[in-house]
Amino acid sequence: MSPWTAALYLENGQLFVGKGFGAKTARGGEAVFNTGMTGYQEIYTDPSYYQQVVVLTGSEVGNTGVNADDIESTSAFLSGVVVREYNDIPSNWRSTGTLSSYLDRLGVPGVFDIDTREVTRVLRDDGAQRSIVFPVSSTDRESILKEAKDLIATVVSMEGLDLVSRVSCQKPHLYGDTSASAPRFVVYDYGVKTNILRSLRTRGFGVQVVPYNFPYQEVMKINPQAVLLSNGPGDPSVVPDAVGMIQGLLGKKPIFAICMGHQLLARALGCTTYKLKFGHHGINHPVKDCIQNKILITSQNHGFAVKEDDLASREVKVSHKSLNDGCVEGYSSEKLQLLSVQFHPEARPGPSDAANIFDHFVKGFIR
Repeated sequence: MSPWTAALYLENGQLFVGKGFGAKTARGGEAVFNTGMTGYQEIYTDPSYYQQVVVLTGSEVGNTGVNADDIESTSAFLSGVVVREYNDIPSNWRSTGTLSSYLDRLGVPGVFDIDTREVTRVLRDDGAQRSIVFPVSSTDRESILKEAKDLIATVVSMEGLDLVSRVSCQKPHLYGDTSASAPRFVVYDYGVKTNILRSLRTRGFGVQVVPYNFPYQEVMKINPQAVLLSNGPGDPSVVPDAVGMIQGLLGKKPIFAICMGHQLLARALGCTTYKLKFGHHGINHPVKDCIQNKILITSQNHGFAVKEDDLASREVKVSHKSLNDGCVEGYSSEKLQLLSVQFHPEARPGPSDAANIFDHFVKGFIR
């Protein structure tokens, strides 16, 4: 690989010039930082990162290459990647190619050789913001800045943006080999990660995946044992039809919600969601399980949260809270037969603390 000069430009006027890899093109989105030290392929193929530029705080990326087993969806949905050091010579027995070639095929630009610690500090202090990753043709900083300002003008804000409809499947389908007699989950696809589906299959469930706006009346005809509301990108306040579909199922079928599903379920209950300053993105977020009085180390990826005060009058109880900022990370209701978490229980970022939440839901709500 022969890198070129590339840059990251942030909405607040900060310009970072480095070297390019991946696709030699300009793309923009909301810049966020992820504190994970490993698992970059899973991060890049998570549909929840749609229209975001991901800054990794880990020092080196690319060293394990890419493979067909670690992808979480059909593509890389993010708009750009930013890293401190890029390694184009993978050293891993499962590697089938380089990260740069992979991103190039998918049209995703990357920039490296910049101070990602400084970028992270900016995003932490000023908040997630619009950004652009682009190849640089000039050596004059003023010319680069002018080009950057013209490019970023085309990038829209994440707040008020419906992205679920762009990543959801278009028609219902079965995941894996499903026996007609197997107990079944219906999964609303808001941008579902493959490992969520795999986690249900390994527990013996047939999995029927349906679009984000699939009529709840049709779900009732399928008559599943339970419904799962998946993760996904964008603002939960503007996902068309999703809240109405969930309301039609409340109290009729057990509901398990994850990430975007957690937020949409809360809105179906009449609660409010709000934009976080810089979100939760990483594999080392501590969460308190308020029911069992223990701490979980979790994988997270979200920019919005549920307003806790609204939950008190909705016949639900808060089950999990973030130890970093006190955000609601989970709630449940025996009466309504629902369990909801903001983090990703299917992800195993080293510890597997949260994986048993699947089992807790199955044992507690599926008769």
